[in-house]
Amino acid sequence: MLLSATSASWRSANPFLVKAPVQRKLLTLYGIALAVVLVDQAVKYWMVAELTTRFDGLATVGARLEALYGTPPAEAFDGLHFRAKRSVTLSPDFLRIRYAENTGAAFGLFRGMPSAMRGLLFHLVSIGAVVLITVYYLRLSTSAPSERFARLGLSLVLGGALGNYVDRLARGFVIDFVEAHWHDRATWPSFNAADSCIVVGVGLLLLDGLTRRERKAEVSPGG
Repeated sequence: MLLSATSASWRSANPFLVKAPVQRKLLTLYGIALAVVLVDQAVKYWMVAELTTRFDGLATVGARLEALYGTPPAEAFDGLHFRAKRSVTLSPDFLRIRYAENTGAAFGLFRGMPSAMRGLLFHLVSIGAVVLITVYYLRLSTSAPSERFARLGLSLVLGGALGNYVDRLARGFVIDFVEAHWHDRATWPSFNAADSCIVVGVGLLLLDGLTRRERKAEVSPGG
């Protein structure tokens, strides 16, 4: 009895102790985000192996990882750090897989900004995104089915943002490989798995907003 009371008193007096429901929420959010990061990095590893010469002559996974996450060589191959060796055409008129590097944000945003300012901006945005998404996620209910879109959407956005942030921390540029185009006349900026997760996550958040608005409209006449 005394031990239980002492433990409860210590928990209430310790501001750094996270309650169990909050722990479960954080584990879900960060668990999904971590899974997205791992998948994103695995796909980028695969694309570098298949589309560039970066891993040529490297027999072990350790050596390849060092080449992927270590200091990259200076730009030397058509403006790329890693020499591209081939591309894969999925649809001649619409879609191909081609290695690309992006020093900007998603879809090439802020690429023209000076590197020092760009690096500071990305650090601030990435840290801010983690904080804001975590706070918003903790305000959601884990038991309400109506908020499932928001919960999954936030997790995907966080994972996608962190996946690209890993690239920027490791080598200063993000690896892209999906190139959508219209008969080679109009080309959408190259993107990757992390960007795709961000887009899907934002779409789920928009869907969550629409369903919330519909529920309010249904309740208001009778309320």
